[in-house]
Amino acid sequence: MTDTTTITKTVFFNASRDTVWSFLTNKDKLAKWFHPAKADLAAGEEYALIRTTDDGKTVPLIWGRVLEMNAPDKLVYTFVIDPFGGAETTVTWILEEAAGGTRLSLTHEGVAEAAGSATMRLLLALDDGWDEHLDRLRKSLT
Repeated sequence: MTDTTTITKTVFFNASRDTVWSFLTNKDKLAKWFHPAKADLAAGEEYALIRTTDDGKTVPLIWGRVLEMNAPDKLVYTFVIDPFGGAETTVTWILEEAAGGTRLSLTHEGVAEAAGSATMRLLLALDDGWDEHLDRLRKSLT
C-alpha cells in the first residue's frame, strides 16, 4: 500500500552532484534558495534553518537532526516546523548522475502523523513550498 500523504519531487539540474550537494548542505548556499542555516549540515548533528523577525531576532523556522549524509548521493534529515507541535517528519534527498547533470529526488514523509487534522492544509503548503524552493535552487545553480 502506498502512503498517499508522502510528498515526492524529482527535478533535473545542469550541475554536478557535488555542486548540488553543496547547495543542500552548506549554510551560505542554503540561504540562497531555501532558508539561512545556523551552520553547515553535518551527519548526526542537529540543524536549524532560521528566519529574522521584524525586531531583528533570529528564530528557528525548520529544525531537526541529520540522520544520514552520504555525499554526494543521499541526505536524510528530520524536519520539524511549529505546526507539527514538535513531531518529526523525514526528508530524503537522492542525487543521481543524469545526462551530464543531476537528477534530484526529494521525499518528505510523516506529514500526516505530524499534522493530524491539519494534514491536507499542511500537505498543500509544503507541496507548494517545495516547488518554490526547488525552482529557486534551479535558478541558484545557473
